[in-house]
Amino acid sequence: MSKFDIGMIGLGVMGRNLALNLERNGFSVAGFDLDENKQKAGAEIFSGKKMSVAKNIREFVGLLKKPYKIMIMVPAGKAVDAVITDLKPMLQRGDVLI
Repeated sequence: MSKFDIGMIGLGVMGRNLALNLERNGFSVAGFDLDENKQKAGAEIFSGKKMSVAKNIREFVGLLKKPYKIMIMVPAGKAVDAVITDLKPMLQRGDVLI
């Protein structure tokens, strides 16, 4: 399995479209969203592109090239804090969260 250049957490309208823009500009993109409906919609939209959607956060991180480059497109506040808390044990020096 090949690894993806960048990860996008949050596959709502903004996250999904930013992921598509990244792919269109030469990057392979792994995506993740807690909402199963957004996972399914993302998988359909990303089909045939250099993109994939993970079912959980651990699978998502496993899809990425090191050092990890992860964009977070979730609502500000507690949702961002929760994503960072979930990711923190899997991150190392040099990884990038945006």
